[in-house]
Amino acid sequence: MNSFGSRQTLRVGEASYEIFRLDAVEGSARLPYSLKVLLENLLRTEDGANVTGEHIRALASWDPNAQPNQEIQFTPARVIMQDFTGVPCVVDLATMREAVRDLGGDPAKINPLNPAEMVIDHSVQVDVFGREDAFERNVEFEYGRNKERYQFLKWGQKAFDNFKVVPPGTGIVHQVNIEHLARVVFDNEGVAYPDTCVGTDSHTTMQNGLGVLGWGVGGIEAEAAMLGQPISMLIPRVVGFKLTGELPAGTTATDLVLTITEMLRKHGVVGKFVEFYGEGVAAVPLANRATIGNMSPEFGSTCAIFPIDEETVGYMRLTGRPAEQVDLVEAYAKEQGLWHDPSREAEYSEYLELDLSTVVPSIAGPKRPQDRIALSDAKSAWRTAVRDYVPDGIEGPTDEASAESFPASDSPAISHGSNGDRPHDGAADPKAGRPSNPITVSLDGAEFELDHGAVVIAAITSCTNTSNPSVMIGAALLAKKAVEKGLSRKPWVKTSLAPGSKVVMDYYDRAGLTPYLEKLGFNLVGYGCTTCIGNSGPLPEEISAAVNENDLAVTSVLSGNRNFEGRINPDVKMNYLASPPLVVAYALAGSMDVDIAKDPIGAGSDGQPVYLKDIWPSPQEVQEVVDSAIAQEMFSRDYADVFAGEQRWQALPVPTGNTFEWAADSTYVRKAPYFDGMTDKPEPVEDIRGAKVLALLGDSVTTDHISPAGAIKADSPAGRYLTEHGVERRDFNSYGSRRGNHEVMIRGTFANIRLRNLLAPGTEGGVTVKDGEQMSIYDAAQAYAAESTPLIVLGGKEYGSGSSRDWAAKGTALLGVRAVLAESFERIHRSNLIGMGVLPLQFKDGESAESLGLTGQETYDIVGVEALNGGETPREVTVKAGDKEFQAIVRIDTPGEADYYRHGGIMQYVLRSLLKK
Repeated sequence: MNSFGSRQTLRVGEASYEIFRLDAVEGSARLPYSLKVLLENLLRTEDGANVTGEHIRALASWDPNAQPNQEIQFTPARVIMQDFTGVPCVVDLATMREAVRDLGGDPAKINPLNPAEMVIDHSVQVDVFGREDAFERNVEFEYGRNKERYQFLKWGQKAFDNFKVVPPGTGIVHQVNIEHLARVVFDNEGVAYPDTCVGTDSHTTMQNGLGVLGWGVGGIEAEAAMLGQPISMLIPRVVGFKLTGELPAGTTATDLVLTITEMLRKHGVVGKFVEFYGEGVAAVPLANRATIGNMSPEFGSTCAIFPIDEETVGYMRLTGRPAEQVDLVEAYAKEQGLWHDPSREAEYSEYLELDLSTVVPSIAGPKRPQDRIALSDAKSAWRTAVRDYVPDGIEGPTDEASAESFPASDSPAISHGSNGDRPHDGAADPKAGRPSNPITVSLDGAEFELDHGAVVIAAITSCTNTSNPSVMIGAALLAKKAVEKGLSRKPWVKTSLAPGSKVVMDYYDRAGLTPYLEKLGFNLVGYGCTTCIGNSGPLPEEISAAVNENDLAVTSVLSGNRNFEGRINPDVKMNYLASPPLVVAYALAGSMDVDIAKDPIGAGSDGQPVYLKDIWPSPQEVQEVVDSAIAQEMFSRDYADVFAGEQRWQALPVPTGNTFEWAADSTYVRKAPYFDGMTDKPEPVEDIRGAKVLALLGDSVTTDHISPAGAIKADSPAGRYLTEHGVERRDFNSYGSRRGNHEVMIRGTFANIRLRNLLAPGTEGGVTVKDGEQMSIYDAAQAYAAESTPLIVLGGKEYGSGSSRDWAAKGTALLGVRAVLAESFERIHRSNLIGMGVLPLQFKDGESAESLGLTGQETYDIVGVEALNGGETPREVTVKAGDKEFQAIVRIDTPGEADYYRHGGIMQYVLRSLLKK
């Protein structure tokens, strides 16, 4: 509508672009960078209905101190997906085509209206490692397991307009995004505007490092965005995070991001934007910015964004973006006041500050990314934490013994530059002061002791860090120095290298560093997420048997972003996040019960102790390799034909037609049930009466707990389903790979091996109690459904933290859960529940299931929901639980979410909207 007269022309060289000027709106100059991007979005999409002049003025006059209460409609420029969450999106689109046809519409009209790109990165598993042929073997296994899914995705690439697929074996979605797919500024038929992108993975925020605004959404919300629906949101509070100083020698981007994660999680940023500013921003390389943005879900913010500056355009040139694209980004950002000016400070809702020079080497664990541990405290922290996993362990007298009988170092430790002069008794029992249960294991001709704290997985994995050349080259240089000293990985450590793009192996090869990593067992295992999402593959049988038969609390160390319980490997109880160099170091040390900052990590070929400081590369060494080994042509070559795929992909046979030919016997891809029996108008909303509690859960229940992405156990409901359908145990694959089959995913909902349902005390896994009988959650849900009994779930604080898995909400809905009542919600999961027609309710401040005396055995009525039929969203509803009655807050936060709930879900709302048109 252009009611502010903002539509004008921008000339860049010989080209002219139509832009919507921010300075046409009074008050825009004082806004944070992220809100300026939202303001441009509203100016460009103003239509008088979804976006009005009032919305634009409300954003321009944003009060940084106010609590969010103004709804706006945000229209992202594009959508990005990975294959685990993307397959259900394509299944739903294919199912929508059939639903449109059945209701008298044209199925071919169902297409993404905004660019949608998928990167297949979540399916490769580390089956083979430490061998030259590991990559080829793992890719073969991947295609063998996922042929049906890949054929379906290839059909989607051909059947849907505006939809592209990056085939397997190419890279990790977020790394491919920042290195190639992100536009930073769009040129859409002569209209220039900021690149904004939502994704079906919570770490979509990695693009924030490039100045691209966007965040993770559920697959159902992403589908709506693909189909042209704006995302309803409240104008957020924005936390200004000022950076000063520079990182000291010996620290990495990983240490920085773990420090920021700890600070922001402690401060509390759920539902808020975080924006970095200040003199220190220029000292943060683009790769480090991307690492910080990537971890936004770990500290809970909606985004964690850096503004555009010289570092941004320099990175775009390095990664092979066309010159005219780079010129447009710089000119547009400067013209619109989106270029970072360290001397200008926007208004923010809250303020934090970090002097980069105070960052120290760190890890995080054993089960949450925000639980940062200074490297110098890692051993003592592990000794304290392990008692939660081995409460009755046998132990010797407490002393300060080290895990290795070497004299103390008299040289500077890398962590603080102080002398490693802690008292040390080389003759003391190395297992004193902590639980110990040493088990003798024989593997590949070697015999060794395995005990609590043994590092059984050391994985360089995840886009969080493999997109960062400094830490990747740092890891390789450390490997080189270790090999030259005569060190080797411990025989019980499963090592893997899974970069986020082929460029990493290009610069490793050019620098001559690949052989050193391979010498330590860090052979290329695949280009994908692998260990970070639970695709670590099985441990060697001998190791697995020793761990499980003796209940050993072994550990993993990975350069990832998630270390939740049960996520990395079913045999591993304790998981630690670390930088790639420290991953290599822990593979050498072999245990968390080593003070890696001060004690030796092994003996060299000359028999002398080798300390971490002896093999830690200097910043100068790292930078020299970065400068000499990384070149623009690597990115240009590797991304030249990124959607074509290699021979295996090209040879896949693909069905044709506007609608998909569902295979009746498929255990991977099945027609979704969401539109079964759907009418062209929604039924009225009803109160929930006579409900039973399916699960009573505690704090920090993550989407990993609700919808696990790891291995499928043979004796689980999902395992039994696959067995009944003729699938051999070796071909079960993972939950994530079977997200296109709702029958598997329903059975996997609330089935995580570490889930603790308080209705069944003393148990772990997907267990509940119905009528006094203990059974699986799935079986109980089926029995309740046969009785027409609605279900609810009771939860604690931070319910639904972690990955933005749409199946955590889809599975909840398909089990018959009508409402989730928790103390607080993580943003994405709350939104996804509404998108599936599940009502999110929140206990009032100071109240909880425990404080109200709820046992979960009561029968529940939830009264007041029907007020939604009158067009209003009730602030509270009345909950009757047996003889108790209390008020609960309705967490439908915007009118748009209310519309979704009235229609039974976001997909039904979109489909009915399309039919009206």
